[in-house]
Amino acid sequence: MDSRARAAFGLLIGAQAAHSVEEYVFRLFDVFGPARFVSSLLSGNPATGFAIANIGVVLVGVWCYLARVRPGHSSARGYAWFWTFLELANGVGHVLLAAGRAGYFPGVATAPLLIGLSAYLGTRLMGTDGVSRG
Repeated sequence: MDSRARAAFGLLIGAQAAHSVEEYVFRLFDVFGPARFVSSLLSGNPATGFAIANIGVVLVGVWCYLARVRPGHSSARGYAWFWTFLELANGVGHVLLAAGRAGYFPGVATAPLLIGLSAYLGTRLMGTDGVSRG
């Protein structure tokens, strides 16, 4: 992975942190069943459970960046691809949910950051001939 891909990965994790804050502030766990379910597994208080889950997601992303991507570990590319697909799907999902509501859905304001950064990271990970860069 080149330095721009590593930087994009770090920014993507930062965007996920901002996305998690938006989801928490606007109470995604109150309007989205899967978020409510995961939250309930971690705490009797949905807000607390949701915060725990999202802090966990962001901390895993920070670990991936610090322990795998930034130092150029042999597994860095795999982690980067995983997060690329995860965050692209997350961002697109929020946009589709907002479109289905014909209005705001918690997380849609930061979804373009997830989509744009994951698309950029994916292009950095792929060569122009469609083969992964070494």
